[in-house]
Amino acid sequence: MNTLEKTESLAFNNVSEDQGSPSEKEDIFPQIQRARPIPRISIQAFCEAQSTADTLQNTAEDRRLAKAHMHVQMGGLEAALAFYKGATTPNLIVLETHKKEDELLENLDMLADVCDSGTKVLIIGPTNDIILYRELLRRGVSEYLVLPLKPIDIMESISNLYNDPETDPVGSVIAFIGAKGGVGSSTVCHNTAWLISEAIKTDVVIADMDLPFGTAGLDFNQDPVQGILDALSAPERLDEMLLDRLLSKCSEHLSLFSAPATLEQEYDIDAEACETVIDITRSNIPYVLVDLPHTWTSWTKKILMQADEIVITAIPDLANLRNTKNLIDVLKNGRDNDRDPWLVFNQVNMPKRPEISVKDISKAIGIDSAITIDFDSELFGMATNNGQMIEEISKKSKASESFRELAFLLTHRTDNETENSKSLLAPFLKRFGVL
Repeated sequence: MNTLEKTESLAFNNVSEDQGSPSEKEDIFPQIQRARPIPRISIQAFCEAQSTADTLQNTAEDRRLAKAHMHVQMGGLEAALAFYKGATTPNLIVLETHKKEDELLENLDMLADVCDSGTKVLIIGPTNDIILYRELLRRGVSEYLVLPLKPIDIMESISNLYNDPETDPVGSVIAFIGAKGGVGSSTVCHNTAWLISEAIKTDVVIADMDLPFGTAGLDFNQDPVQGILDALSAPERLDEMLLDRLLSKCSEHLSLFSAPATLEQEYDIDAEACETVIDITRSNIPYVLVDLPHTWTSWTKKILMQADEIVITAIPDLANLRNTKNLIDVLKNGRDNDRDPWLVFNQVNMPKRPEISVKDISKAIGIDSAITIDFDSELFGMATNNGQMIEEISKKSKASESFRELAFLLTHRTDNETENSKSLLAPFLKRFGVL
C-alpha cells in the first residue's frame, strides 16, 4: 500500500467500520491509543451544523487537547473566508462544508489566497468520495473526514497531523489512587508496574507522588539520594540526561522516581510542575505509573484528568463505596471520551470484618471490578518485609494472578503465558520446547 492509499484508508476509516454508539467506549481503545496528546497549537473551526459544532466543542475539552487552543463557531466556509480577509490564520483550520464539489473547490482556492504559510486545513463533509478526497489533497488540504464523526475521530486526525508517525509513541500514564487511606493502592501500583516490566519486557517508571510518606523505595529495597522532588523543584531543567540520573534502577526494565519520604520540609507541589515532569518522563519511557496519595488537590485532580488510564483501589465497606462513587462521578464528567476507571477491590474476605459484597458495590457504582484481591496478611506481609513483589514470593497465588491480569488489561496486551497454561496440551508442548 503506497502513502496515498494509506492516507485514504485512514481518512475513510470512520465510515468503513461500525464503531457502535458513543457509549461503547470499549470499541474505541485502538483509536484512544492512536490519538496522542496534541501540541500547543491554535485551532479555529467553522461549522454548518450545530451537531458538528457540539462534537468539536466536546473535542476541545478533551485532555489530549489541554495544551491546544480551539475556537468553534458557525458559518462554514463563507464565515471562514470573511473572517480571514482581515485576520491571520491559525495553525489549523477545521471546516465543515456540504457544498457541491465545484463550489467547494472554488471556495478553497479563495481560502488558499488568504491562508498564511504553514496553516493546515481539515475538511469535514458528508460525501464518501475518493476522487474528491484526492483532489482536496492535491490542492493542499491536509485531511478530509466524513460525517458522522465522534470526538475521538477528530482527535486522531489532528494527532496524526501534528505528531511524527516515525517517532516513538508517547508513553502511557497510568494513575493509581485509593478510595480511602490504607486500602493498598501503592501495593497495587508497585506490583502491577513490576509485572508490566517483567512480563511484557518494556521500560516502566513508578512516580511516587506521596512525597512525605511514599513507600516505593521501601517496597523495592531502594534508598536513592535523588528522586522526584529534585525534578519537581526545577522542572525547567529536566531533560533526558537529568531524568536518567534521577531515576533509581530496580531491574532491567523498572525504575523508580522515588519520594524523599521525610518530614524535614513541607511539600507544596505545583500542578504545572507535575505536568511538565510527567510529560518529559512519558516522552522517554513507554509506561509511567503514578502512585498518588489519598489527597484531593489541584495537582492530584490534574494528574487524574490527564492520565491515559486510572486505577481506583477500594476495600468493601461503606466509606469506600461513597468515596469511589464520588471519584468516578468527577472523572466521568471530566473525561467524556475515555473509558471508565479500572476498579480494584483489595483486602476482600478479611476475617471477622463485616463487608458489603463486591457485587453490591459494583452495582451501586455502576462499574464492575477489574480484579478482586483476597485478604492474605501472611503473603503481603512477607513481601513487604522482604522488599519483594507478590509474584516473587508466590507466583501461583491468586493475588499474583490478579496483578498479572491487571498488568495486561492496562497495557491492552494478551497474556500468552496464561492462555497457554489453560490448554490441555500445555504440559506436552512445554516438554518438547514449543512453549
